[in-house]
Amino acid sequence: MNEFFQAFSDMFSFENVKWDVVWEATVDTIYMTAIATFFTLIIGLVLGIILFLSDKSDNTGSQPVYGVTAFLVNLFRAIPFIILIILLIPFTKAIMGTIMGVQGALPALIIGASPFYARLVEIGLKEIDKGVIEAAESMGANTWTIIWKVLIPESMPALISGITVTAIMLVGSTAIAGVIGAGGLGNLAYMVGFTRNQSDVTLVATIVILIIVFIIQFAGDFLAKAVDKR
Repeated sequence: MNEFFQAFSDMFSFENVKWDVVWEATVDTIYMTAIATFFTLIIGLVLGIILFLSDKSDNTGSQPVYGVTAFLVNLFRAIPFIILIILLIPFTKAIMGTIMGVQGALPALIIGASPFYARLVEIGLKEIDKGVIEAAESMGANTWTIIWKVLIPESMPALISGITVTAIMLVGSTAIAGVIGAGGLGNLAYMVGFTRNQSDVTLVATIVILIIVFIIQFAGDFLAKAVDKR
């Protein structure tokens, strides 16, 4: 019992916490999350639109496009993130010049999250009333006009909710990447908190991660409600 209370006391002592190091790790986590979310938004949106348009099209050439895109999306969604990081080491080294630190984590974060968001985009687009799309087509709107004037505006709440969920997932992924040297709060919690048995450092890193997640969720919910016309 005394050992339990001692461990509990050590966790809340914060005597091992170096706040400048915590701040630096927090900035790294926010940077990785922000950059990865930005590129995931673009790539996932493009893939999701391709999936939606090629699936609903009657053109014979559309089905192979859908099949290949769906296969790639499903493939990368199925690979556990920690394994994806390892598989992408040669690719990461080639384009980033390093496999360590914040920069080394970005390719795996983006490639791992984009297929996930692509499926959320596809689901959001399928929720659009078909009558709205048919009305635009009947007025002679081309594919680009339908994408920019119909699909994206009509599915905006779902797109925002989807990228919110994806950004929160990316925060967790940065923590996993931190375990193998990517920096950020995950690296701080593992390399300092766990390996040195400094539970107060692990607690602080966890609390900061939770705060980041709560802020992302609040901002995403606010924006989704703001653009929802229903």
